[in-house]
Amino acid sequence: MLNYKFHWNQALKALPDMLHGALVTLQIALIAMIVGILCAIVLTSFRRSGNKALSGIAATWVEIARNTPALFQIYMVHFGLGAFGIHLSPYLSLLVGIAFNNAGYLAENFRGALKAIPETQTRAARSLGMTSNQAFRLIVVPQMLRIAYPTITNQLVWSILMTSLGITVGMQTDLAGIAQKLNAISFRTFEFFALAAVIFYVMTKLVTFLAWLISRRMFRY
Repeated sequence: MLNYKFHWNQALKALPDMLHGALVTLQIALIAMIVGILCAIVLTSFRRSGNKALSGIAATWVEIARNTPALFQIYMVHFGLGAFGIHLSPYLSLLVGIAFNNAGYLAENFRGALKAIPETQTRAARSLGMTSNQAFRLIVVPQMLRIAYPTITNQLVWSILMTSLGITVGMQTDLAGIAQKLNAISFRTFEFFALAAVIFYVMTKLVTFLAWLISRRMFRY
């Protein structure tokens, strides 16, 4: 027989703290996304370089990011690097772990997007006097990002949700960390985590909607 008594008043009193944690969550996700996109572009250029060493580095990164749990990657950043004397804060460990994961997934998606760009684009740029690097940076990359835009949006949503893994490395200032901390004090597990889930849901829906608005403005044609 269910005899659990809900105390939503405690969760609602903590709402300002949880909303502040939501801002930290968004901050981590956005920074990790920007770093991930930049790293993914570099990895994509490595694969196109024809250099076996650079191509091998890119392929290894992608394989690890895509074929191991995100939790494992965050653990290796926080605890694995600690074994070598490199100690990162929970905030930085979470950010680096998510950025690493983002870069791996996006690099593979960018590689697919490149196949949709005609080779004539690069040849035309070279005929105008651009170097290979200039053609890639100024002609290919903007088109690649446009093609991969839906994937980038999905990865940003995934980044927001991945921040909840920060609990495992002692992160206490993001949304999931604050919910866990409040739960440890009050033992109102359902109320705090249900409220956190609602906030996560609203955040991801807002991000998706804003991404749709941006795409409508930037990609009209």
